[in-house]
Amino acid sequence: MPSHLMSRRDLDFLLHEWLRVSESPEGTVDRETVDAVLDLAEQVATRWFAPHNRRNDSEEPRFDGTRVHVHDEVAPALAAYFEAGFGGMTMPEELGGSDLPVVVAQAADLWFSAANVGTAGYPFLTKANANLLRAHATPEQVATWVQPMVEGRFFGTMCLSEPQAGSSLADVTTRAVPHGDGTWRVRGNKMWISGGDHELSDNIVHLVLARAAGAPAGVRGLSLFIVPKVLPDGSRNDVQLAGLNHKMGMRGITNTLLNFGEADGAVGYLVGDENRGLAYMFHMMNEARVGVGTSAVALGYSGYLHALEYARTRPQGRPIGAKDPASPMVPIVDHADVRRMLLAMKSYVEGGLALELYCGRLLDEERTATDPGRAREARLLLEILTPIAKSWPSQWCLAANDLAIQVHGGYGYTREYPVEQLWRDNRLNPIHEGTHGIQALDLLGRKVTMADGAAVHLLAARMRDTIERAAATPGAPATHAAELAAHLDRTLEVTAALWATGDPALALADATTYLEVLGHLVVAWLWLDVELVATRAETATDPFHAGKRAAAQYFFTRELPRLGPQLDLLAGMDRLLVDLDPSVL
Repeated sequence: MPSHLMSRRDLDFLLHEWLRVSESPEGTVDRETVDAVLDLAEQVATRWFAPHNRRNDSEEPRFDGTRVHVHDEVAPALAAYFEAGFGGMTMPEELGGSDLPVVVAQAADLWFSAANVGTAGYPFLTKANANLLRAHATPEQVATWVQPMVEGRFFGTMCLSEPQAGSSLADVTTRAVPHGDGTWRVRGNKMWISGGDHELSDNIVHLVLARAAGAPAGVRGLSLFIVPKVLPDGSRNDVQLAGLNHKMGMRGITNTLLNFGEADGAVGYLVGDENRGLAYMFHMMNEARVGVGTSAVALGYSGYLHALEYARTRPQGRPIGAKDPASPMVPIVDHADVRRMLLAMKSYVEGGLALELYCGRLLDEERTATDPGRAREARLLLEILTPIAKSWPSQWCLAANDLAIQVHGGYGYTREYPVEQLWRDNRLNPIHEGTHGIQALDLLGRKVTMADGAAVHLLAARMRDTIERAAATPGAPATHAAELAAHLDRTLEVTAALWATGDPALALADATTYLEVLGHLVVAWLWLDVELVATRAETATDPFHAGKRAAAQYFFTRELPRLGPQLDLLAGMDRLLVDLDPSVL
């Protein structure tokens, strides 16, 4: 029976037919290894994660004032995850890892997010924490903290936000004072810390942004500290749980308010240099942003698979034109509007999956390329694609979850069917790791303009390469190539015009609209690239590849045209949001 978590056939297509991961110059992984990893991921996710997904939702963690209680199926699932080696998939062998390509690890982790995004959150944060420390910590710190995280004995968090600051990291007030013995004493409060307290591991390694004594104001004065729950000598650090936040979704992972240094000060260990903490933290933040987008894809994809099966098996109504009420009912998939919703979902979740795996491939290129120019190109493309990879699936794969509820009709919003929980779980992703608005400001305000527009011009060049190949392919690819080229040209014109005003407030007023435009443009490009693979003579009659072509057709006829009015709005330099008096709201 096909899985309702992910499509293994789609993963195989994207990894082997489209990205050709086992044939890449950087790769040392063969297809047999990739397939074995995906097989194992599906097995562990299905056996250990999926069965308690509903229980996570109904029995969320609770705090009795002394300790956090998590129900008894979470710890065995996490133990199975780490015992199978998933905690160190991309880590080097000397740290106990498998040294697999990022894109392969990404594909494997999709199964866990789809099966149980709450429980999956613990190891995903831990791996991002470990990757940051491996890149920026001392060898001694790596030996002390990273190795146990790879093994699953320690878990990790990221502690940025504060109750009064939220996403405004320039306003972080947590302080750190040197103690004279190489350690620091950290005092402050951190809010919205996922995985911030529990008893699922021997220790929790908090990565905390704090301001060292005498540091400059703003983000330039932030330093990064390792602040563990338990110190190396086994004693408890001065890190206290103030309470749990109760969320609409993803209830399986604790979300906490933490107090650091209520008594003598929490012992912290400086990572790297003072006042460079935010630069280091971006290593984890960017990984987490792609991770959020990947999680959104997984939840949207699972909703699509549930809706597809329901539509194929639920009889209701009769074909238009059938007059005899005694004639047999048909499955609802036979109704055009249901097919519309399913095809929309397919275009969103499969397009989002291509986007996330493409970013994973770029991470591998940056990490392993022997040519510095190629590594720089991968890094530039990642810079401009990261806010899109975070936000586009968070918006449109959530829309897929919404449509999954609609396909189920009245049953869709009852808890007897899984699609309503999938929607609630996915609704957190538009906020996680920076809202759409923050990602939009980053994209248009920083990524588009950096290095005199180098990233956006490189992205456009990659698009034009696909356009050129598609233009030489008769039929739908050539038509879609012309449409994508026209929208690309217009987007570049509008981008230049926005910054030609010399008024940043005006240029950025509709940044979220710009994010939606560039996101749809990027996904259309990837759909065109995928369509070319699905149009090869040897795959022309295969139903799977025909489905890819149908989804591409939907995206180009129903989704890409959205860009016209949005680009008109941006080009018009509308001042409504700049000049609006808040008192009228």
